Amino acid sequence: MTEEDKTVHTVHGRVKWFDPGKGFGFIVADEGGADILLHANVLRNYGQNSVADGAVISVKVQMTQRGVQAVEVLEIEPPQGVSFPLGDESAPVDAEEIARLPLEPARVKWFDKAKGFGFANVFGRPEDVFIHIEVLRVSGFADLQAGEAICLRIVEGKRGRMAVQVVSWEAANRQLG
Repeated sequence: MTEEDKTVHTVHGRVKWFDPGKGFGFIVADEGGADILLHANVLRNYGQNSVADGAVISVKVQMTQRGVQAVEVLEIEPPQGVSFPLGDESAPVDAEEIARLPLEPARVKWFDKAKGFGFANVFGRPEDVFIHIEVLRVSGFADLQAGEAICLRIVEGKRGRMAVQVVSWEAANRQLG
């Protein structure tokens, strides 16, 4: 490999697919070209264990013997043009209302992708917070792992507290820092 091959540059695109079980996925660059490998370790360095298909992503990439690979995630935005009807008239309905809610630090209690939901515990509070898979997806995630540190924007629903947005711990720290 020549020195030229080791240059790193920034690419913007969308997540084609990501499988946390396999530990990798692919990005399609806005400018076209070959798919870009996104390894789970690179995603973890950003502070997430998964990313939703269709999420907008900015990464630093490098050419390797196996093709173009992401070496650093710079930014992830949830898939655009999706909304989640919460079925609760007291819940905020638009992104601006949701963004005004405070970020609450939490840890994933459990999440079952097949069932389509899970629960988290907010630090210092005894009750569970419900997390629906569609909220996870519109937040830019594909899955959550038990014990994972996250931040949640939460509303009081008819059946208790429920997340309306999930943010990775590291991304929340970047937003607040």
